[in-house]
Amino acid sequence: MSAEIPPRWRKRSARFVEIAALAGVSTATVDRVLNERGSVSVATRERVVAAARELAVPRQLPDTKHGLIHIDVALPESGVPFFARLREALQRATQMLDRRVVVHRLPISAADEARVTAALDAPPYRRGALIVTTQDTPAVRAALAAAIARGETVVTMVTDIGGLAHRHYAGIDNARAGATAAYWIGRLAREPGRVLVLPSRLDYRAHVERVEGCRAQLARRFASLAFECAGDETRDEDDRAFRAVMAALKRGPLAGLYNTGYGSAGVAAALRKHGAAGRTVWIGHEMVDLHREYIEAGIMDVAIDQDPDGQVIAALQHALHACGVVAEAPPAEPVEFRVFCPANVRLTRYLRE
Repeated sequence: MSAEIPPRWRKRSARFVEIAALAGVSTATVDRVLNERGSVSVATRERVVAAARELAVPRQLPDTKHGLIHIDVALPESGVPFFARLREALQRATQMLDRRVVVHRLPISAADEARVTAALDAPPYRRGALIVTTQDTPAVRAALAAAIARGETVVTMVTDIGGLAHRHYAGIDNARAGATAAYWIGRLAREPGRVLVLPSRLDYRAHVERVEGCRAQLARRFASLAFECAGDETRDEDDRAFRAVMAALKRGPLAGLYNTGYGSAGVAAALRKHGAAGRTVWIGHEMVDLHREYIEAGIMDVAIDQDPDGQVIAALQHALHACGVVAEAPPAEPVEFRVFCPANVRLTRYLRE
């Protein structure tokens, strides 16, 4: 006699009574929470949703948060095209957010540290998270530490701040960006020689890391190229960059040049005036319309782009996760940067008219 074949059971989902037992509430409360049919306290909603999630209920669960969630984004008031792209990226990203997430853009001045720290102070509303791009100074670190002590989530974007127990850094690995610049100079340089690095602002951690990344990569892989850092910051200004490049070229030819920030018109003018355009390997930062023109003309060889849309999205994801809006933790890795050359620049404009 053949053995009886057991029936095939389909795994059922948890019933309201099981969710209620796990959450310590009535089935009627479970019904009100999961079907959003009535007023239930935040604490009870959280218990019911947590129980349903633990029991793997196969349905979209309601949000446990009510009220507006305020996120401040502090960005420098800068005419540098990258920051214009960053502001546009923020505008695009915020259009996709839930209406109860309110994003406030706080313009800060890179030249006025007092205005920076004042912008980071407690606002008149309850701030859930603060996304900030600013210089790394003792006063700024103290202001951000105070925000963290108030229970606010701090996410740094574009450039990191040292010594803070903050949520996340949403930006590229700037040391690897500097190493990438050194790599391309080493591969493209026609002959051994000097490599000039133009630091933009050394009170921004990103630029310090780019300079060091370039120096270390040249020393490790390209011993025939001599690292040389300009004595003065360019502060993204064309005239400062022009003077620094001209002074270096007067001391002899340059095998390569790496500009960690902007001031590109000054670099191009100096290379052209000295007859070094197209001979000195030039690595710049960010894909903007002027850099596309230089790349297509053969003056700039490579542009390392930070992907502002990727940085904004990463920063918002971490802020929203900390505020309980996004359930799954976003990736902890740095945002990947991109490398552009004549073969892959965009044909349309990078910035709106």
